[in-house]
Amino acid sequence: MRFATYLHDGVTHAGVVGDDGLHALPDGATVLGLVRNGLPTALAQGTRALRSPAVPIERVRLLPPLDPPTVRDFVAFEEHVEGVVASVGDGAGVVPEWYEAPTFYFTNPYALVGAHDDVPVPPGSRLFDFELEVAAVIGHDGTSLTPAEARDAIFGYTILNDWSARDLQRREMKVDLGPAKGKDSATTLGPWLVTADELEPFRDGDGFLAPAMRVSVNGREIGHDLLSNMGWPFEDLVSYASRGTWVRAGDVLGSGTCGNGGCLAELWGRGRPVPALAPGDVVEMTVEGLGTIRNTVVAGVDLPPVAPARPRPRKRAR
Repeated sequence: MRFATYLHDGVTHAGVVGDDGLHALPDGATVLGLVRNGLPTALAQGTRALRSPAVPIERVRLLPPLDPPTVRDFVAFEEHVEGVVASVGDGAGVVPEWYEAPTFYFTNPYALVGAHDDVPVPPGSRLFDFELEVAAVIGHDGTSLTPAEARDAIFGYTILNDWSARDLQRREMKVDLGPAKGKDSATTLGPWLVTADELEPFRDGDGFLAPAMRVSVNGREIGHDLLSNMGWPFEDLVSYASRGTWVRAGDVLGSGTCGNGGCLAELWGRGRPVPALAPGDVVEMTVEGLGTIRNTVVAGVDLPPVAPARPRPRKRAR
Protein backbone atom coordinates (compact mmCIF):
# COMPACT_ATOMS: atom_id res chain seq x y z
CA MET A 1 0.00 0.00 0.00
CA ARG A 2 1.11 3.57 -0.71
CA PHE A 3 0.49 6.38 1.78
CA ALA A 4 0.79 10.07 0.90
CA THR A 5 0.47 13.49 2.45
CA TYR A 6 -0.95 16.16 0.17
CA LEU A 7 -2.45 19.63 -0.02
CA HIS A 8 -5.89 19.94 -1.64
CA ASP A 9 -7.93 23.15 -1.69
CA GLY A 10 -5.73 24.62 1.02
CA VAL A 11 -6.13 21.68 3.42
CA THR A 12 -3.47 19.08 4.26
CA HIS A 13 -4.62 15.46 4.14
CA ALA A 14 -3.12 12.05 4.70
CA GLY A 15 -4.32 9.51 2.19
CA VAL A 16 -3.90 6.28 0.31
CA VAL A 17 -2.85 6.12 -3.33
CA GLY A 18 -5.29 4.19 -5.49
CA ASP A 19 -5.55 3.57 -9.23
CA ASP A 20 -7.93 6.52 -9.54
CA GLY A 21 -6.09 9.01 -7.33
CA LEU A 22 -5.76 9.86 -3.64
CA HIS A 23 -8.26 8.66 -1.05
CA ALA A 24 -8.28 10.74 2.12
CA LEU A 25 -7.92 9.18 5.54
CA PRO A 26 -10.15 10.53 8.34
CA ASP A 27 -9.62 14.15 9.40
CA GLY A 28 -6.70 14.50 11.77
CA ALA A 29 -4.93 11.37 10.55
CA THR A 30 -1.25 11.67 9.63
CA VAL A 31 1.08 9.23 7.92
CA LEU A 32 3.46 9.49 10.88
CA GLY A 33 0.55 8.54 13.14
CA LEU A 34 -0.24 5.55 10.92
CA VAL A 35 3.37 4.41 11.07
CA ARG A 36 3.45 4.70 14.85
CA ASN A 37 0.20 2.73 15.17
CA GLY A 38 1.75 -0.21 13.31
CA LEU A 39 1.44 -1.75 9.88
CA PRO A 40 -1.71 -3.89 10.51
CA THR A 41 -3.65 -0.84 11.70
CA ALA A 42 -2.31 1.27 8.84
CA LEU A 43 -3.34 -1.32 6.25
CA ALA A 44 -6.82 -1.62 7.77
CA GLN A 45 -7.31 2.17 7.75
CA GLY A 46 -5.95 2.38 4.23
CA THR A 47 -8.33 -0.31 3.00
CA ARG A 48 -11.29 1.59 4.44
CA ALA A 49 -10.06 4.84 2.87
CA LEU A 50 -9.91 3.26 -0.58
CA ARG A 51 -13.72 3.01 -0.48
CA SER A 52 -14.01 6.82 -0.29
CA PRO A 53 -14.06 9.15 -3.33
CA ALA A 54 -10.68 9.86 -4.93
CA VAL A 55 -9.01 13.15 -5.82
CA PRO A 56 -6.92 13.04 -9.03
CA ILE A 57 -3.22 13.34 -8.26
CA GLU A 58 -2.81 16.21 -10.73
CA ARG A 59 -5.18 18.34 -8.58
CA VAL A 60 -3.07 18.16 -5.42
CA ARG A 61 0.35 19.23 -4.20
CA LEU A 62 2.26 16.24 -2.88
CA LEU A 63 4.04 17.00 0.37
CA PRO A 64 6.75 14.83 1.98
CA PRO A 65 4.94 11.59 2.91
CA LEU A 66 5.54 12.11 6.64
CA ASP A 67 7.20 14.42 9.16
CA PRO A 68 10.02 12.23 10.50
CA PRO A 69 11.48 12.86 13.95
CA THR A 70 14.99 12.28 12.57
CA VAL A 71 16.67 11.78 9.20
CA ARG A 72 19.90 9.80 8.95
CA ASP A 73 21.71 9.52 5.64
CA PHE A 74 24.22 6.75 5.00
CA VAL A 75 26.93 6.47 2.36
CA ALA A 76 26.44 2.85 1.35
CA PHE A 77 27.49 2.77 -2.34
CA GLU A 78 31.21 2.20 -2.90
CA GLU A 79 31.08 3.46 -6.49
CA HIS A 80 29.62 6.77 -5.34
CA VAL A 81 32.34 7.18 -2.72
CA GLU A 82 35.07 6.52 -5.30
CA GLY A 83 33.88 9.34 -7.54
CA VAL A 84 32.90 11.88 -4.92
CA VAL A 85 36.13 11.62 -2.93
CA ALA A 86 37.96 12.69 -6.07
CA SER A 87 35.84 15.83 -6.52
CA VAL A 88 34.72 16.86 -3.01
CA GLY A 89 37.23 15.12 -0.73
CA ASP A 90 40.99 14.76 -0.80
CA GLY A 91 41.15 12.49 -3.84
CA ALA A 92 42.72 9.61 -1.90
CA GLY A 93 40.09 7.03 -2.85
CA VAL A 94 37.84 4.98 -0.59
CA VAL A 95 39.35 4.90 2.90
CA PRO A 96 39.68 1.44 4.52
CA GLU A 97 37.41 2.54 7.34
CA TRP A 98 34.45 2.80 4.92
CA TYR A 99 34.45 -1.00 4.57
CA GLU A 100 34.45 -1.65 8.31
CA ALA A 101 30.94 -0.39 9.14
CA PRO A 102 28.17 1.75 7.63
CA THR A 103 28.65 5.49 8.06
CA PHE A 104 25.88 8.09 8.33
CA TYR A 105 25.21 11.66 9.35
CA PHE A 106 22.07 13.34 10.70
CA THR A 107 20.48 15.77 8.26
CA ASN A 108 17.77 18.41 8.64
CA PRO A 109 14.19 17.09 9.05
CA TYR A 110 12.89 20.66 8.62
CA ALA A 111 14.31 20.94 5.10
CA LEU A 112 12.10 18.28 3.51
CA VAL A 113 10.28 19.19 0.30
CA GLY A 114 7.62 17.44 -1.74
CA ALA A 115 7.91 15.35 -4.89
CA HIS A 116 7.19 18.22 -7.30
CA ASP A 117 8.20 21.29 -5.27
CA ASP A 118 10.62 23.89 -6.59
CA VAL A 119 14.07 23.73 -4.98
CA PRO A 120 16.05 26.98 -4.51
CA VAL A 121 19.82 27.08 -4.95
CA PRO A 122 21.35 27.44 -1.45
CA PRO A 123 22.70 30.93 -0.64
CA GLY A 124 26.26 31.35 -1.86
CA SER A 125 26.44 28.08 -3.82
CA ARG A 126 27.59 27.77 -7.42
CA LEU A 127 28.01 23.98 -7.46
CA PHE A 128 24.50 22.68 -6.77
CA ASP A 129 23.94 18.94 -7.13
CA PHE A 130 21.35 16.19 -6.69
CA GLU A 131 21.75 12.76 -5.04
CA LEU A 132 19.58 9.78 -6.01
CA GLU A 133 18.74 7.60 -2.99
CA VAL A 134 16.14 5.31 -1.46
CA ALA A 135 15.09 5.77 2.17
CA ALA A 136 13.65 3.30 4.66
CA VAL A 137 11.10 4.41 7.25
CA ILE A 138 11.15 2.73 10.66
CA GLY A 139 7.86 1.16 11.74
CA HIS A 140 8.42 0.62 15.45
CA ASP A 141 10.87 1.63 18.17
CA GLY A 142 13.88 -0.56 18.80
CA THR A 143 17.36 -0.62 20.27
CA SER A 144 20.42 -2.73 19.39
CA LEU A 145 18.39 -4.60 16.80
CA THR A 146 19.77 -7.64 15.00
CA PRO A 147 19.60 -7.41 11.20
CA ALA A 148 16.63 -9.81 11.24
CA GLU A 149 14.84 -7.65 13.82
CA ALA A 150 15.75 -4.54 11.87
CA ARG A 151 14.24 -5.94 8.67
CA ASP A 152 10.97 -6.54 10.51
CA ALA A 153 11.13 -2.99 11.88
CA ILE A 154 11.03 -1.35 8.43
CA PHE A 155 7.56 0.01 7.63
CA GLY A 156 8.30 1.03 4.06
CA TYR A 157 10.40 2.90 1.55
CA THR A 158 10.40 6.15 -0.40
CA ILE A 159 12.67 8.06 -2.80
CA LEU A 160 15.11 10.56 -1.29
CA ASN A 161 17.02 13.31 -3.12
CA ASP A 162 19.76 14.71 -0.90
CA TRP A 163 20.33 18.06 -2.63
CA SER A 164 23.93 19.18 -2.10
CA ALA A 165 25.87 22.44 -2.36
CA ARG A 166 29.24 20.93 -3.24
CA ASP A 167 31.27 24.11 -2.85
CA LEU A 168 29.93 24.65 0.68
CA GLN A 169 30.40 20.95 1.44
CA ARG A 170 34.06 21.00 0.36
CA ARG A 171 34.88 23.76 2.85
CA GLU A 172 32.91 22.20 5.70
CA MET A 173 34.38 18.73 5.35
CA LYS A 174 37.90 20.09 5.77
CA VAL A 175 36.90 20.81 9.38
CA ASP A 176 36.22 17.06 9.85
CA LEU A 177 32.68 17.45 11.17
CA GLY A 178 30.90 16.25 8.07
CA PRO A 179 28.50 18.19 5.85
CA ALA A 180 26.21 20.85 7.33
CA LYS A 181 25.06 23.87 5.29
CA GLY A 182 26.20 22.00 2.21
CA LYS A 183 23.36 19.56 2.79
CA ASP A 184 20.51 21.11 4.75
CA SER A 185 18.87 23.44 2.23
CA ALA A 186 16.50 20.80 0.81
CA THR A 187 15.83 17.07 0.82
CA THR A 188 13.09 15.73 -1.43
CA LEU A 189 11.09 12.84 0.01
CA GLY A 190 8.35 11.15 -1.98
CA PRO A 191 6.24 10.80 -3.90
CA TRP A 192 4.71 8.55 -1.22
CA LEU A 193 5.59 5.95 1.39
CA VAL A 194 5.37 2.42 -0.03
CA THR A 195 4.93 -0.42 2.47
CA ALA A 196 7.85 -2.84 2.61
CA ASP A 197 5.88 -5.81 1.25
CA GLU A 198 5.55 -4.09 -2.14
CA LEU A 199 9.33 -4.16 -2.64
CA GLU A 200 9.77 -7.83 -1.72
CA PRO A 201 9.43 -8.95 -5.38
CA PHE A 202 12.59 -6.94 -6.13
CA ARG A 203 14.87 -8.99 -3.84
CA ASP A 204 17.77 -10.67 -5.61
CA GLY A 205 19.43 -14.00 -4.86
CA ASP A 206 21.63 -12.41 -2.19
CA GLY A 207 18.63 -10.98 -0.32
CA PHE A 208 19.26 -7.37 -1.40
CA LEU A 209 16.47 -5.18 -2.74
CA ALA A 210 17.31 -4.61 -6.40
CA PRO A 211 14.90 -2.11 -8.01
CA ALA A 212 16.32 -0.01 -10.84
CA MET A 213 17.12 3.64 -10.06
CA ARG A 214 17.33 6.39 -12.70
CA VAL A 215 17.91 10.14 -12.71
CA SER A 216 17.67 12.67 -15.54
CA VAL A 217 18.22 16.41 -15.91
CA ASN A 218 16.04 18.24 -18.43
CA GLY A 219 15.00 14.92 -19.93
CA ARG A 220 18.56 13.61 -20.41
CA GLU A 221 19.49 10.56 -18.39
CA ILE A 222 22.50 11.25 -16.16
CA GLY A 223 22.72 8.06 -14.11
CA HIS A 224 21.22 4.66 -13.39
CA ASP A 225 21.98 1.89 -10.93
CA LEU A 226 20.48 -0.97 -8.96
CA LEU A 227 19.73 -0.52 -5.27
CA SER A 228 21.37 -3.90 -4.70
CA ASN A 229 24.78 -2.30 -5.32
CA MET A 230 24.69 -1.02 -1.74
CA GLY A 231 27.54 -2.35 0.36
CA TRP A 232 25.06 -3.34 3.10
CA PRO A 233 21.32 -4.16 2.87
CA PHE A 234 18.89 -1.85 4.63
CA GLU A 235 18.48 -4.20 7.58
CA ASP A 236 22.21 -3.84 8.31
CA LEU A 237 21.93 -0.04 8.13
CA VAL A 238 19.00 -0.01 10.54
CA SER A 239 20.74 -2.46 12.85
CA TYR A 240 23.86 -0.30 12.91
CA ALA A 241 21.88 2.89 13.55
CA SER A 242 20.25 1.21 16.57
CA ARG A 243 23.50 -0.04 18.16
CA GLY A 244 23.55 1.16 21.75
CA THR A 245 20.74 3.65 21.12
CA TRP A 246 17.22 3.86 19.73
CA VAL A 247 15.54 4.14 16.38
CA ARG A 248 11.95 5.36 16.61
CA ALA A 249 8.87 4.83 14.48
CA GLY A 250 8.93 7.36 11.66
CA ASP A 251 12.72 7.77 11.54
CA VAL A 252 14.01 8.05 7.96
CA LEU A 253 17.27 6.32 6.95
CA GLY A 254 18.70 7.11 3.51
CA SER A 255 20.75 4.62 1.54
CA GLY A 256 23.24 7.19 0.39
CA THR A 257 23.69 8.08 -3.26
CA CYS A 258 23.78 5.31 -5.82
CA GLY A 259 26.68 4.92 -8.23
CA ASN A 260 27.00 5.30 -12.01
CA GLY A 261 25.90 8.94 -12.12
CA GLY A 262 23.70 9.06 -9.05
CA CYS A 263 25.02 12.61 -8.57
CA LEU A 264 27.03 15.12 -10.57
CA ALA A 265 29.96 15.19 -8.12
CA GLU A 266 30.70 11.54 -8.85
CA LEU A 267 30.93 12.36 -12.56
CA TRP A 268 33.13 15.40 -11.86
CA GLY A 269 35.47 13.14 -9.92
CA ARG A 270 35.68 10.81 -12.92
CA GLY A 271 36.54 13.66 -15.30
CA ARG A 272 33.06 14.12 -16.81
CA PRO A 273 32.55 17.88 -17.49
CA VAL A 274 28.81 18.01 -16.74
CA PRO A 275 27.54 21.40 -15.54
CA ALA A 276 26.27 22.07 -12.03
CA LEU A 277 22.56 22.58 -11.59
CA ALA A 278 21.17 26.03 -12.39
CA PRO A 279 17.76 27.70 -12.11
CA GLY A 280 15.38 26.20 -14.63
CA ASP A 281 16.87 22.70 -14.54
CA VAL A 282 14.37 19.89 -13.95
CA VAL A 283 15.67 16.86 -12.03
CA GLU A 284 13.59 13.69 -12.32
CA MET A 285 14.22 10.48 -10.35
CA THR A 286 12.46 7.15 -10.79
CA VAL A 287 12.83 4.02 -8.66
CA GLU A 288 11.02 0.81 -9.60
CA GLY A 289 8.17 0.13 -7.22
CA LEU A 290 8.41 3.55 -5.57
CA GLY A 291 7.45 6.01 -8.30
CA THR A 292 8.89 9.28 -9.63
CA ILE A 293 9.84 12.63 -8.13
CA ARG A 294 10.43 15.70 -10.27
CA ASN A 295 11.77 19.02 -8.95
CA THR A 296 12.64 22.28 -10.70
CA VAL A 297 15.68 24.23 -9.52
CA VAL A 298 14.95 27.92 -8.93
CA ALA A 299 17.01 30.91 -7.85
CA GLY A 300 17.70 31.06 -4.12
CA VAL A 301 17.83 33.85 -1.58
CA ASP A 302 20.59 36.41 -2.14
CA LEU A 303 22.28 36.84 1.25
CA PRO A 304 25.45 38.72 2.26
CA PRO A 305 28.66 36.70 2.62
CA VAL A 306 29.35 34.88 5.87
CA ALA A 307 31.72 36.76 8.18
CA PRO A 308 35.00 34.93 8.85
CA ALA A 309 36.24 34.12 12.34
CA ARG A 310 37.81 37.02 14.24
CA PRO A 311 41.44 36.67 15.33
CA ARG A 312 41.48 36.39 19.12
CA PRO A 313 44.30 37.28 21.56
CA ARG A 314 43.87 34.11 23.70
CA LYS A 315 43.50 36.06 26.92
CA ARG A 316 42.63 33.97 29.96
CA ALA A 317 41.36 36.74 32.20
CA ARG A 318 39.07 39.72 31.68
